[in-house]
Amino acid sequence: MSQAKVRAATAADVAEIARIQRDTWRIAYAEFLGEQALAALADPETEQQWAAAVEHPGTAVLVATEGEFTVGFCVAGPAPADEAASAAGELPEDADSVGLIATVLVEPRWGRRGHGGRLLAHAATALRELGAARGITWVAQSDAASLSFYKRAGWHPDGTVRTLDTGEKTIRELRLTGPLDLQLTPPAS
Repeated sequence: MSQAKVRAATAADVAEIARIQRDTWRIAYAEFLGEQALAALADPETEQQWAAAVEHPGTAVLVATEGEFTVGFCVAGPAPADEAASAAGELPEDADSVGLIATVLVEPRWGRRGHGGRLLAHAATALRELGAARGITWVAQSDAASLSFYKRAGWHPDGTVRTLDTGEKTIRELRLTGPLDLQLTPPAS
C-alpha cells in the first residue's frame, strides 16, 4: 500500500474535492438525495464554494492522500449557534467550545483503508486547537455506514434531529456528539 497522509487542503485541491464530493454522493447517497441535488454538484459554483471554504480562517479543510491520489476530505470548524442549539433553539452551556465536523468523505473505492479515521482524528486535533472541547456532526438516519463509523469513534446521537429537503426528497438527520480525543477502533469482523 502507498503511504497514506492527511494534510491541509490548498487552492490546488479544490477541483479534486469537488470531484470527490460529486462522485461519492452519486455512488453512496443517490437514493437519499435525488437527481436534482446530485446534478447541482456539477455547477461551477460548487468549486467556488470549496475555494471559499479552503481559504476561510477558522475552518479546517483537510485532504486524505494515498500515494499521489487524493482519496477523501474533511471539513471542520467552530459549530455555528444554530448547529449546536437544541431542537427548541436553546444553546448548551458549552456552546462556545463545540466544534462541527461538517463532512468526512472518502471515495468508496478507497474505503476501508483507514482514511476516514485519519481525517476525523486530524479534524479533532484542529478543533481542539481552535478551543473546542467536544464535537458534533449530522448524519442521515439511514446512513448505517457513517453512523457505525462515528460510533467506533465514541460519538453517539444526542437526541436532536432535523429534516433536510433536497427538492425531491427529505432526509432525516441525527446529530451526533462525541469527544475530540478520539480512540478509533477497528470495525468488528
